[in-house]
Amino acid sequence: QVQLVESGGGLVQAGDSLRLSCAASGRTISTYTTGWFRQAPGKEREFVASTNWSAGITRYEDSVRGRFTIVTNNAKNTVYLQMNSLKPEDTGVYYCAAQRPYGANYEYWGQGTQVTVSS
Repeated sequence: QVQLVESGGGLVQAGDSLRLSCAASGRTISTYTTGWFRQAPGKEREFVASTNWSAGITRYEDSVRGRFTIVTNNAKNTVYLQMNSLKPEDTGVYYCAAQRPYGANYEYWGQGTQVTVSS
């Protein structure tokens, strides 16, 4: 079992930066694929970025590539999402999720943290 707790959301202006944290407990997160997803009001949840530190793989959704960076801190068992040059369309609830090694789906989810970007 993995427990995930997100933090770091808030209200910012367009062009600002935020860093979201996903603190994991129960397992070493470096062997899991950890992803960030977001859900805007009235829209479906969408993939933002993912990382697997052990495999050396990171992925980004096209609209955030070059602005967002996903990083694993193994000492803290935490995955961060550094978000720069934020846009109003980045607004939503951001969720952290984890997928076991060789797993097919993201099984573990955090409670979410709200990010609001004003224009």
